[in-house]
Amino acid sequence: MKTNELSTCFCTHDIKTCREFYQRHFAAKVTFDCGWYVNLSIGGDGPSIQFMQPQGDMPPFSGTGVVLNFKVDDVDVEHARLMEAGLQIGMPLEEHPWGDRGFSIPDPIGNSVYIYSEREPSDEFKQYYK
Repeated sequence: MKTNELSTCFCTHDIKTCREFYQRHFAAKVTFDCGWYVNLSIGGDGPSIQFMQPQGDMPPFSGTGVVLNFKVDDVDVEHARLMEAGLQIGMPLEEHPWGDRGFSIPDPIGNSVYIYSEREPSDEFKQYYK
């Protein structure tokens, strides 16, 4: 199978709060919004994320076990910006031996948003890169 694009869609009753969170903190642009379904382009022209009102018997997202990874040019700048905005930290800003420096924040429905910049991995982890 050849896939042209991959995006995530979360079923939630709190579409408005999610839309506003990603617009405010990640410069998301609304590319489609019919009220019960919204498509957001991160950074205005980047990857997309969707939120939709559960339809029929669809259960809403339970808020656990998902990490959204945001690779950025300068994680320190993003960390300072989001801390100044008063966001809660899920994981503190740290250097990681597998080859990144990052931190996480929770989004309104419980996703962990991991924001990182690449770094040179330690010798221990270099062997795992293909």
